[in-house]
Amino acid sequence: MKKFLLLAVIAFIALFTVACGTSEEENKTSGSDEGSKKEESSEQSETITVKHELGETEVPKNPEKVVVFDFGMLDTMNKLGIEVTALPKKIIPEYLSEYNDEKYENVGSLKEPDFEKIAEIDPDLIIISGRQSDVYEQLKELAPTVYLGLDATRYMDSFKENVTTVGEIFGKEEEVKTELEDIEGLISSVNEKAEKLDKKALLLLANDDKISAYGPNSRFGLIHDVLGLPAADENIEASTHGMNVSFEYVVEQNPELLYVIDRSAAIGAEGSSAKQMVENELVENTTAYKNDDIYYLDPELWYLSGGGLISVKEMIKEVEASLEK
Repeated sequence: MKKFLLLAVIAFIALFTVACGTSEEENKTSGSDEGSKKEESSEQSETITVKHELGETEVPKNPEKVVVFDFGMLDTMNKLGIEVTALPKKIIPEYLSEYNDEKYENVGSLKEPDFEKIAEIDPDLIIISGRQSDVYEQLKELAPTVYLGLDATRYMDSFKENVTTVGEIFGKEEEVKTELEDIEGLISSVNEKAEKLDKKALLLLANDDKISAYGPNSRFGLIHDVLGLPAADENIEASTHGMNVSFEYVVEQNPELLYVIDRSAAIGAEGSSAKQMVENELVENTTAYKNDDIYYLDPELWYLSGGGLISVKEMIKEVEASLEK
């Protein structure tokens, strides 16, 4: 009998020990799960404060639903492999045509955002630039909104700041750094060629039957301010729409290099031909025409989407090619 009682006590102690061990293990596992969930929650709630021209915005790190209104920033995100949710789809540059896909929501046009659609999407982040600056207040009521427009008076600094901000928001800092180093190398190469060539350049925007000139510190000042081509006219007033000029003015300035951006082609106008308008009897008297140094720049890159990792690199390459003839 005593032997039986002793065996029963031993069995009870063994069962009690196993139960306690299991309970402790469960508590450890539970604690680990809770810690993991807290860590995951912390990562999801992490934010970054972005200071920009229109204010200061608290932005979630790695936002999932992103609405992009600037094609330069869209091409930057494309280059970095960052997904977007929506964009204005009225006019999309050909090299970004993949965003015509139905999986990307349409939020109106560059100048007229579809506020109802944006509210329906309920984005985590909205990225805008100059064309949407007038509606910044309305957009920031819908979601954290960041202005990443390009400041033409400090082109490269502004460009670097914008793409670096995108890199910080989406954890792509190293990729951005690599891309910027590559672009800096291209700029140095073009600077050397421009210095050796020492030719004065003029850039025109052709719009239907009108032309505007752009010089240093302007929207297209990249040619002069960054790539080092001397301006045929140093006194062109810097403005968004350029300085209205005549073809007599072009002949008077007599550029050795003439660059033309066809706005009508950029916005998809039918039957536009900047070449036919620009290369008239007056312009035939310029050195640029005589030496076959008139270059028609990609209107989508220069007019619609400048300021992106893809577009800036391609714009530099276009100018470089014109110096290698």
